Amino acid sequence: MDQTSQRQYEIIQAAGKLLIEKGVKGLTTKNLAAEMGFSESALYRHFKNKEDIIVFLLEFLKQNIEQRLTEIAYSSANPTEKLSQIFNSQFVYFSQNPHFVVAILSEGLFDETEKIYNAMLKIVQYKVQIISSIIEQAKLQNEILETISTADMVHILMGSFRLMMLKWKISKFQLNLIEQGNALMQININLLTH
Repeated sequence: MDQTSQRQYEIIQAAGKLLIEKGVKGLTTKNLAAEMGFSESALYRHFKNKEDIIVFLLEFLKQNIEQRLTEIAYSSANPTEKLSQIFNSQFVYFSQNPHFVVAILSEGLFDETEKIYNAMLKIVQYKVQIISSIIEQAKLQNEILETISTADMVHILMGSFRLMMLKWKISKFQLNLIEQGNALMQININLLTH
């Protein structure tokens, strides 16, 4: 993953554009080759098939998320500030890269193949793990209520985040994701604090 070639990056960007414009069914190697302006055989020099392209896109996203969120998790900010920063980081990144949102919110992708399912699951598991650990820190520092389980708090926060992303996608990316998303998540975080 660290040695992502410029061409592979261009291909996943084009794949994301097709996901936005045509959905999962429209992301075919034929359409992708046309979008890139070269033959399908040229596409196969970089990826074996559509599944590999989607898995690569999801692994690229996971690597990006881990890098950004781990940096926040280990910063000197207090835990509730870290939660706000994590969601802000996500809103900023996705507002600049909406094709990743389409990939994550495409329900059909979960059912495509086992490899795609596992790649998506790894993203979700990482986010659950990092948010859980920050909530646990916040509980230890008495910043967050102890009466609600960490698992329920994660569900509330990630559910609100996902709904915000869905609203943004449904609006055809017209609403101000960063402003509205951060406002929503701050309300949620405030509800969980003392």
